[in-house]
Amino acid sequence: MREVTVVCGLLLLAACGQQESGGQGRSDGPATTLTIEVVADEDAEPTTMTLTCDPVGGDHPRARAACDALATAGPDVFEPVPVDQACTMIYGGPQQATIVGTLDGEDVDASFSRENGCEMARWDALGTEVFDLPLQ
Repeated sequence: MREVTVVCGLLLLAACGQQESGGQGRSDGPATTLTIEVVADEDAEPTTMTLTCDPVGGDHPRARAACDALATAGPDVFEPVPVDQACTMIYGGPQQATIVGTLDGEDVDASFSRENGCEMARWDALGTEVFDLPLQ
């Protein structure tokens, strides 16, 4: 009887780690799906791109490089600059961007600019690869 109890317990443990497709848990879609909107200048119309990673796709013109840049930058780049953060008051340009969607399965909704040193550092962490916008 004891052997039956042990075997049943092992079978239950093995079953706990499995999940059928269509159930809850990780979906079959990409873990990273982003909409990136970039405004190159104050009077410019926004450019909108979609990007997926794992698998790489979307209409982003440099999707592979953009996914690599996201992986290198890490999720902290999506955190806003703290209000009490001292930043150099160096203006980097009128460029602005928003990124909305999921990154590695986590929701993101971030705005980027080049209005001071802290914001430029966030922008530069993602760079031309993500924003597809060359800077002077």
